[in-house]
Parts: sequence; structure tokens; C-alpha cells
Amino acid sequence: MTRYIQHAAAFCVLLLVALLVNTAWLQVLQAPSYGVNPANRRPTIARYEQPRGDILVGGRAVTGSRDTGEQLRYERTYTDGPLYAPVTGFASQRYGTAFLEHSEDELLSGTDPMLAGFPLWNGFTRVQSPGGNVVTTLNPTAQRAAFDGLGTRKGAVAAIEPTTGRVLALVSTPSYDPAELSGNGPAVAAAWARLNDDPEKPMLNRAVRQTYPPGSTFKVITAAAALDAGVVRDLDARTDSPDPYRLPGSTARLVNEGEGCRDASLRFAFEWSCNTVFAKLGVDVGAAGMEAAARSFGFDDPTLRIPFSVVPSTFDAPEDRAQRALSSIGQYNTRATPLQMAMVAAAVAGGGQVRSPYLVERTTRSGGSTVSAAGSRPARQVMRPTTAARLRELMTDVVEEGTGRNAAIPGATVGGKTGTAQHGIGNQGTPYAWFISWAQGDEDMDPRVAVAVVVEDAAARRGDISGGGTAAPIAKAVMEAVLHSPRAG
Repeated sequence: MTRYIQHAAAFCVLLLVALLVNTAWLQVLQAPSYGVNPANRRPTIARYEQPRGDILVGGRAVTGSRDTGEQLRYERTYTDGPLYAPVTGFASQRYGTAFLEHSEDELLSGTDPMLAGFPLWNGFTRVQSPGGNVVTTLNPTAQRAAFDGLGTRKGAVAAIEPTTGRVLALVSTPSYDPAELSGNGPAVAAAWARLNDDPEKPMLNRAVRQTYPPGSTFKVITAAAALDAGVVRDLDARTDSPDPYRLPGSTARLVNEGEGCRDASLRFAFEWSCNTVFAKLGVDVGAAGMEAAARSFGFDDPTLRIPFSVVPSTFDAPEDRAQRALSSIGQYNTRATPLQMAMVAAAVAGGGQVRSPYLVERTTRSGGSTVSAAGSRPARQVMRPTTAARLRELMTDVVEEGTGRNAAIPGATVGGKTGTAQHGIGNQGTPYAWFISWAQGDEDMDPRVAVAVVVEDAAARRGDISGGGTAAPIAKAVMEAVLHSPRAG
């Protein structure tokens, strides 16, 4: 009898071992394939069974979670959704995530291993940590000033802190409310279809995902290239620049909006935006020199992330001198995002150095302890410090005496450059109004903010569009908001 009991016990042990092996095989080896199987709804249910972490601006959460009581329990909510949509993006149970909601998804959803106190144990037990929080670099007052400044007009604003690269404002209009996409019912599907079919493209982040011909704001780069190459040595010396300027190798003639540009000095040409002078400078600098200058400022860089990706700005420096002349005044194939042009202004303000922009100051656990911090970003020298000093002088002249007077701020030094970019077939489209600038308060050691504004207002009369008249007041409001805010610690 004892032998039969022993055999039965051994068989039971064998069954137990087989059960344990099978369970381990399923839990460890097969779990990844089951986890991604479309028929498995458990990961989706688990994803929404707890509140999502928050995105913070100025110490205040601009996101939240609402308990729906349904199977996909928690739904995303947004405070001032249209104001922050270009930064937060959306977190939809039906359509996924975008922008910060996407790039920081693991942390916000609680699946980031960095959130777990004991990652190996949590991985074995599959216990999900509470969602972490994302603390942004945004200045809420500057963000609001940019949004209100654009109003009902189509356009974008990007503002950064030159000494650090912190993104202070990132606005795109028209905008939308991400809360419309949070759930998974018929209303969400209808909102998705409406937003995607809207010809005004409210879901397009124009600050980082749309490129425009930068027009005369690109002359900052052309001037930097000419000064660095020694093509221009004296800001006040007359240049050999005919008006009109016949584009090399063609019969086309380039003209200016204003008078006095014939053989004008670089100072006068910059202050009054003489196309003929800068087109000729681009030809004189040469294709290699212009291309090197543009790339040093950040053009043609496909790797820029803030942390979500930024569409590369492009500069075409063809051997054809006529085309290069047009590229050098921000036309032809030259294209730039507002964020890129804010980086151009920041490089001037920063003494010839630019730091990669970033939008996330730090990430934290739900209890507030830090998971990661941005830290100091390395600076890239894009031009000589002496060249940057000269450009600061030129940009200051534009605001004090030239086309950018609408950006002047009492008690601060402001530098700027206007731009009116032609586009469309035969340049018949309503011009884009640009303004890039930087500002330094009288009590500040360094410039506090660099801004780029673009307005594409199809409703305005062509003659009413100008960088100084349309975009500069918006930049001024953003700069004032930053100057009047306490410095970030």
C-alpha cells in the first residue's frame, strides 16, 4: 500500500511541476506575444483602470482624469485644452496619443520601469505603478499672451530662453480641445472626422510641424554668414549692391519695397530690409558658406526633438547663383519652422551660441519625487561672438529706428527682424508675416527670451500684412510676459 501512495505522491508532484512549468512558460515566455495580440483586451483595460499622470505648467496641472465607471474606466480631461493642445497633444482611448502625451506616455500611464520601487518584482507581479507627472518649461503667462495675440488668425508662436534652451511658449492657431478625443464613443469618432476634415487644420502644430518661407527674417543668417566670411567688415560701409539687382545668369530683376537700398550699408539694409543687398551678399558668400551658416543655426537637422520631433527646416544653397540669391532672402526653397527661427534669434541673443530647445523640465512620481531632470544642455557655437555682437546691434536698430518699432518695450533692450514672405503661384498668395526678436530687461544680465511669430492671415488684405505691423505686437506681448515674470529657479 505504501508503494502505491508513494507512486501517487510522485505523480502529484510531477503534475504540480508540470503546472508550474506551464505557468512560467505562459507568464514569462509567451506573455509578450499574448500582450500584443489584438484579441487580448486586458492590456487596454489595465491601461485605463487607474488615473493617468498629469502634465504641469507653472506648477498647475493642465490635464486630469475622469472616472467614467465603464470598462475603460479613466478618461483624459484637459484644462484650457486649446491653449495647451500644441504641447500636450491628446490621449484618446480610440486614436492613441500625440505630442507630450505620446513622448511621455510610459511615464504618464505608469508603465515606465523607472516609476517602480522594485522593477523586477513589479515585472513579475505585473503591478502597475501610479502614473508619473511631467513638469514643463512653459511660462503660462507667455503662453496665454501668444495665444491671445494670435486670436482668430492662423499662425504660430515659439519662445525660448536663450541661456538654457527652455521652451517658454509654444502656440498654434487655430487650435482644438483635446478632450473631444478622450473617450471612445460615437462623439469621439465624429470629432475626429470633423477635426481632420477641417481645411483650417486645427490639429496641425504649426510651431514645430509646419515650415514656411521665412522671408526677410532669414537675413539674420545671411548677415552672419557675410560677417563671419569677411565679405562685410564695416556695418556702415557702402556695399556694391545695385537696385534693382539683376539675378545672375537670368533676366529677372529683384527690387525693394522701400527706397535708399542702392549700395546701402549693411546697417541700413538690415534696418529697412533691402532684398537686393542680401541677395547679392548670399551670392558673394557662396553656396558652401551659406549652407554651412544655415546648418550651424540648425537647418537641415532631422534629429531635433523637444522631446517630440520637430520637422526639419531646410535651406537650399544651389550652385545656380540666381536661385541662391533668392534662398538667401528666405525665398525659393528655404523653409523654416517658428521654433527654428526662435533658435536663430536666441543664437544672436546668446552671443553666437545656441542650446537645443527642450520642453520637459523634469518628470516625477505621483508623490513628487524626481524621476529625471533635463539638466544643462550643451551650447553650440554658430557664429563668432563678434558677429553676434554686431547682429545684436543691427537687430536693436530695427526696433529702435526701423521696421520693428511695434516691438519696443520700455525698460528693456529689444532686438528684432521683420519678414514678409511671399508664397503661392506667382507669389500671389497672401504673404506670411514674420517677426523674430529677443529681449533683455534693464536689470537682467542676459537676454531673457527669444521669440518667433508667424501669421498666415488669409482674411487680411494683402497690403495690411507686414511683419512689423502684424507679428511684432504679438512678439512684444510674449516678451513682456516673460520679462515681468520671476526667473525660473
